[in-house]
Amino acid sequence: MEKLIFQDENGEAAEFYVVEQTRISGRNYLLVTDSQEEDAECLILKDLAEDEEQESLYEIVEDEQELDAVLKVFDELLEDVELTK
Repeated sequence: MEKLIFQDENGEAAEFYVVEQTRISGRNYLLVTDSQEEDAECLILKDLAEDEEQESLYEIVEDEQELDAVLKVFDELLEDVELTK
């Protein structure tokens, strides 16, 4: 898995492994985890940056409807992985 380092608004760094990525309605989404262990917890991040911007700006998806929709797409993409909320 690819490992990325994210920096929050306070300058704190956090490392995540990218499990999968997808594009829905013109937005990029990442399914990330902080561990490569089998029962790791995951987050779904949405890129808020416009296509022409050089850097990505990710936020955690918290809206229940959006989360359910994106989780369903990732569930279909990852046939051998079980995703639960």
